[in-house]
Amino acid sequence: MSIRFWLAPALAAALLTACSGPAADQAARLPILGERDVRPNPNGGPADTIFATAPAFKAVDQAGQPVTNQTFAGRAYITDFFFATCPGICPKMNGALLTVFKPYATDPRVAFVSFTIDPAHDSLPVLNDYAQRLGVTDAARWHFVTTGHSATARDTVYGLAKGFFTAAQPDKEAPGGFAHNGTFALVDDQGHVRGLYDSLDANEVARLQKELPVLLAEIAERHPQATAAK
Repeated sequence: MSIRFWLAPALAAALLTACSGPAADQAARLPILGERDVRPNPNGGPADTIFATAPAFKAVDQAGQPVTNQTFAGRAYITDFFFATCPGICPKMNGALLTVFKPYATDPRVAFVSFTIDPAHDSLPVLNDYAQRLGVTDAARWHFVTTGHSATARDTVYGLAKGFFTAAQPDKEAPGGFAHNGTFALVDDQGHVRGLYDSLDANEVARLQKELPVLLAEIAERHPQATAAK
């Protein structure tokens, strides 16, 4: 099993600033995770609260299509970080994510994004083969992405992992040469991280399955016309 490090998702969620809407809505809303910035109103009124959003990224998926934050505008998505030759936690991690994916395999309201932390090895053909072997045939539904082959690609994806409240780094002592944990991040239609889940804990995966519909209901309230169109 790969070395798991940094904060476990549940602990991280507890330590992060969690904010939500009015008290009456709290039972039906997931928290917004991360730091928030309170900005004084120049007109003297109530201060504005700016909630943190997921980091911006540019990647390419197994079909050779560009994938950015804008790819998921107006809908939810779930992220994880893996590598194709991982002999440790990745098979269990993406097996768990597959159980979350299957009920939504044709649902346009939600997408899945798996970032490789080994872009030097995980070329587009490798990512496509990995997706096919997992049983994911539609790249538009579950994107297996790379940040590229440049010298900075690894640093880029490690920074992204941190931005999605997980962790990844080279480690010669770890199976496959990388240390990473198996956190899933649930992101809303506005780019806010709304949930973190330990993929290696069945209870945490079940919690994601329970909370995803809650978030989708919230998004539907913001986009009633889009929901009606579907």
